[in-house]
Amino acid sequence: PGELIFTGTPEGVGAVVKGDVITGNVEGLTPIAVKIV
Repeated sequence: PGELIFTGTPEGVGAVVKGDVITGNVEGLTPIAVKIV
């Protein structure tokens, strides 16, 4: 009756910095994009 969404950081990935854009999506929903300022 529900969904579990797990997130994590794979090895070798650096920190987010100014100017990065983080995107995400879930099937059936509008994608989202967040720009780090």
